Parts: sequence; structure tokens; C-alpha cells
Amino acid sequence: MHEIVTSIKLALNNLRANVGRTTLSILGIVIGVVAVIVVLSFGLGVKGYIVGQIEAFGTDIIALEVKVPQVSKTSTKNIQGSSSGSVTTLKIEDIEAVGKLSNVAGWYAASIGQAIASYGPETKQTMLYATTSQIFDIDQQTKFAGGVGFTDEEDKSLDQVIVLGSAVKTALFADENPVGKNIKLKGANYRVIGYLQERGATGFFNFDELAYVPMRTYQKKIAGIDYVQSSVIKMKDKAQTDATIDEANGLMRQRHKITDPNKDDFAITSITEVAGILDKVFLIVNALLLSLTSISLIVGGVGIMNVMYVSVTERTAEIGLRKAVGAKNSIILKQFLFEAIFITVIGGLVGIALGAGLAFLASKVAHNFGFAVDFVVSGYSVLLGVGFSVVTGVLFGLYPARKASLLSPMEALRKE
Repeated sequence: MHEIVTSIKLALNNLRANVGRTTLSILGIVIGVVAVIVVLSFGLGVKGYIVGQIEAFGTDIIALEVKVPQVSKTSTKNIQGSSSGSVTTLKIEDIEAVGKLSNVAGWYAASIGQAIASYGPETKQTMLYATTSQIFDIDQQTKFAGGVGFTDEEDKSLDQVIVLGSAVKTALFADENPVGKNIKLKGANYRVIGYLQERGATGFFNFDELAYVPMRTYQKKIAGIDYVQSSVIKMKDKAQTDATIDEANGLMRQRHKITDPNKDDFAITSITEVAGILDKVFLIVNALLLSLTSISLIVGGVGIMNVMYVSVTERTAEIGLRKAVGAKNSIILKQFLFEAIFITVIGGLVGIALGAGLAFLASKVAHNFGFAVDFVVSGYSVLLGVGFSVVTGVLFGLYPARKASLLSPMEALRKE
């Protein structure tokens, strides 16, 4: 114990005697640890934000959407297939049939298109969200600022009615009440029956830029199609999610005459499954980012090694004198090793403090811009930051320390 205490005191005295060199060494570690803390906190924050936005739809829903046959449902080809209309086999009748399953409480179908909306001299390129009437009951985030949503009867009657997202309403009507007024879509009048409260964006999808039109009206009078892109199905009991998905899969394969599951032209996904996919995606992304940020720690470690080598060279005579009066190799080794460890521990603690400060600042900025993102510093990231710094100190300080401990007293004194 006395040996360790002595080594620690000597290490601290030497670090204090070379403040400039010590500070520069610590700075290299600080930069690396800050990078680790920030990357992990940003990853957790963005993941939490996206998962929260998805779960806001409700944990008791499943999504039924088109899928390119013989392709994984998580493949980007499915996004391309849905947006391009290459898969046209999902019909409203399919979703109605799934809606009759015992654990289904409700459903709505959806497709997305675009059109220029105009009111008087005002025009806006608008995303059309074609859907069925139950969306206004199932999607709890769809809240009205005025008016009402369209009914199932209006959908089936191909009525030309529309509900405006807050950004569309503001662009066309400013502060004017739009309910009861007509806007033009593709040369036809559509009566505004309601407009929504501001909702914001989920990822890159801004709900405020949508204009909601009845699905059948959109199919027959705007897009000229007979299929839908997706649907949302609300369950009575979310504990039966897996059983409901299995039952819906069987029904859809029966309706589409599919015997090989690899040839499914549809996919059914639960919110829990989406969250699991996001977990895997962010795990891979964080691993890649951490591998990049670890480079800065390695650079800091190389800096420590260089500093330690210089220190060994400068203190060769001191080392020789101490060994000549009986200092053991182990004492010399511990002294230089403790110097490296102190540098990295101090750098790690400062880096954690700065990283936490940057994460807090980033959260404030995100909230000011309307994004409910919290960049939190987890215990895992703190342990990882400290662990990285200590391991860096030990690895890059060990060789110079060992070299110092193995110096021959006679050779060291002769150099002086």
C-alpha cells in the first residue's frame, strides 16, 4: 500500500510540475470522451423521439400495407413499391374483411398523393391524404381546430369534401375561417368541412402539410385507381396482437390466393415490431458512430504515449538515481502508469461534464424549434466514456512506463 501511495504522490507532483504538457494531454482525451457522450446521447434522443412519435398512434394498432413479393417487409424496395404504385393488390374490401375479425375494433385505409390546392389567388402544393372516415376516431393525434371530419356516407357517395391540416389552412386562408368555403383541386371544387390543430412532424413526415380527402373520392375522381397503399387496424385487446396478426395473415393469403408466404403482396406490422426494428437500426448506427469517435480517443492515447516518452527521456537521470538508492522496478512502473491514468481519468470526467452540457444545450435548441427531443446522458454512456479513457491511459501509458522501469541505473546516470 505504501508503495502505491508513494507512486501516486510522485505522479501527481510530476503532473503539477508540467501543467502545460498535462493540459494538452488531457485535452486530447476530453475531445474523445465528449464525442462518445454526444454521439450516444444524440442516438438515444433521436430514437426516443421517433419511437414516442410512433407510439403516439397507439400501442393497440397494427399496420396492413402493400409489400413487394419475395422481398423482406423491412426492405427499402417496399417503400419504392408503395410510392410508385407497382403493387396494386390491396383493396378497401380486403381491409373491410380484416376489420370483421373478432379482435378488431376499427380501421382506416390510406393512400398519399399530391395536388395543387387553390383558393382565390392563393395556391399551395399539397400532400393529399386519402383515407376513410374512422381515421378521425382512431388517430388520437388528429384534433380539430374547427369543423368536422367526413363521414362514411360522404366517402361512399364520392362527396367532394376536404379537411385541411394547419399549414395548408394557413397558406390558403390565413386567419379566415375556411369551413364552408370551396377550394380547387385539379379544377374541381372541394368544400372545406374542417381544419386541424397544429400537430408537427414525425421524422420527415409533416402532418400539418396534409389535406384529408375521402378515400373513394380520391380513387375515382382524383387518382383514377382502385387500390390503397396501407391501412391502420385498431385492436380491442393488444395482448392478442400476435394472434390477430396471424389471423389477418391467413385471411389475406386466402383472399389473394397465396400459398407461399414468401410471395405475400402485403405486410402486417405491429407497433412493438416497429420499435424493435428501430432498436436494431439505432444499435448499428451507434456502433458505427462510436467506432468513428473512438479514433479521437486513439489519437489522444497516442498523445499520452508521446508525452510519456518525453517525460521518460527528460527524467532519465532521476530514474537512475532513484533506482541506485533502491527503488524497485515496480515503483517506477507504477509512477509513470499512474501519470497516464490520472491524465485519462481527469480527461474523462471533464469530457463527461462537457458532453452532458452539450446534450442539455442541444435539447434546449430542439425544444425551441418545436421538436420534443431530449438528448439524455445515460449511465451506460458515462461508464463507456470513463472506461474508454481509463483503458486508453493504461494501454498507451504502459509501454513508456515499462521502458522507464527497465532502465539500468548505471546507464541512466551515465547519460546525465
